[in-house]
Amino acid sequence: MIRVLQIVPGTSVDGLGLRTSVYLAGCSHRCPECHNPASWNFEGGEPYTPEALAEVVLAHGFPVTLTGGDPLQHPNLAAVEQFVDLLAAQGVTVWCYTGYTIEQLRTLPQLNSLLPKFEAIVDGPYIAALRSSALPFRGSSNQRIVRPDGSTFPLDF
Repeated sequence: MIRVLQIVPGTSVDGLGLRTSVYLAGCSHRCPECHNPASWNFEGGEPYTPEALAEVVLAHGFPVTLTGGDPLQHPNLAAVEQFVDLLAAQGVTVWCYTGYTIEQLRTLPQLNSLLPKFEAIVDGPYIAALRSSALPFRGSSNQRIVRPDGSTFPLDF
């Protein structure tokens, strides 16, 4: 099961173009001044099977962004990966927000098969002292938009 706090279709703040953002429950980073502290609780939200969540998200017809919380801290990463696979099978790309840096993520063996499935990863913790509203799709200047291999994701808009 995947615990989902909120599904927001047609948003333009969590990645290129209109997207459906899926807010997953749970985050241990607990960044000071986090914009979504309600997402810290791993037991929050509603449980979905990967299939049921994919059905809801695919009905909106947009690319998807996983956010939260931290989707890469989800207690059931196998279910998250299955969800991403279901989207990919329909040609839907996925972005992922995480409080980990890409360098940290690449050292976590439990993420070896999931990471390459993301089109882009917005990495790094939110740092209030580095807050900038001028940065597209990021809250603080330490955060980067990268590909799973660590290379910079091109922003063409």
